[in-house]
Amino acid sequence: MSDMPAAISSDVIRGYNDTMILYILKQAPSYGYEISKKIRSISDEKYVIKETTLYSAFSRMEKNGYIESWEETAEGSGKKRTYYRISEEGRRYYKEKCAEWELTRDVVERFIEAV
Repeated sequence: MSDMPAAISSDVIRGYNDTMILYILKQAPSYGYEISKKIRSISDEKYVIKETTLYSAFSRMEKNGYIESWEETAEGSGKKRTYYRISEEGRRYYKEKCAEWELTRDVVERFIEAV
């Protein structure tokens, strides 16, 4: 049995939820469930974002002007879905968060021993 955690703690990654969401929205507009699936897939199942975390991030980022939303009716099911797309301000914020991550990683790695 491994000493490695099975998944990343939400406390550890909380500050980078926006970065992950914006990364996905840089590729193409999307909706909540699809974004959640992509985060899970890209992280090789190591991080599963909670629905409440995802939607509070959407709300906060929309309020800050990083993303925009609109509703569409899904073909076939007729269900209304809220779609999101990244704004120009969101692209700037994404770049800032990526630079912040590089600095954070540099600092934290100084305190991590190889296991």
